[in-house]
Amino acid sequence: MNFPIPVSAIVIDLDGTLLHTAPELAEAANLMLRDMERPAVSQELLMSYIGNGVSWLVKRALTRDMHAEPDTALYDKALPVFEKHYTALLLNSKVFDGVIAGLDAMKAAGFRLGCITNKVERYTSPLLKGIGLAQYFDIVLSGDSLPEKKPHPMPLLHAAKFFGIPVERLLLIGDSLNDAVAARAAGCPVFCVPYGYNHGEPVDGLDLDAVIPDLPAALKLIKHA
Repeated sequence: MNFPIPVSAIVIDLDGTLLHTAPELAEAANLMLRDMERPAVSQELLMSYIGNGVSWLVKRALTRDMHAEPDTALYDKALPVFEKHYTALLLNSKVFDGVIAGLDAMKAAGFRLGCITNKVERYTSPLLKGIGLAQYFDIVLSGDSLPEKKPHPMPLLHAAKFFGIPVERLLLIGDSLNDAVAARAAGCPVFCVPYGYNHGEPVDGLDLDAVIPDLPAALKLIKHA
């Protein structure tokens, strides 16, 4: 990849990229486990389960396994308990350093912005509005907005169509394998931040165009197309 990359629009992941949501997700999961008289799980372990949506997180918390499926009745009982606790904690999440400065700079440079997350819409919209980020985005795609979510390329292809640009002029900024795989499948460039929730693994081992320390750093590697 030759820098600066020509870009017309930028789409950004939510959990682990824009917002530090892990403490609230972990607390909600442990409150759920407490209510169901099951042992607590460390925040570090729970952080490794973040990125594939709430359903995945609840299943992992119940089984403490990346792949095992919990008993269906147990899961069906646990999910609404988690949702109750997470809804109450939702707006405690914090914006990562550099996010506001980065979004402001991207807007000032003329880039159109979107947010693409695997978080379901009923959490995404209140979170973005409550924390004051909704104003930045022309499009927000949640995990249940389309028939497929990341790592499938559909959300990226949909966003490119929304912006009316070739997908190769769409930049994805994320924090995980899901983001890297989705971008490669769609054919668009992808940068990752190193501070997010890549299932406990460093992002520099992923197939990326760049690892950036924060959002403002992306602007040094792109040009408006």
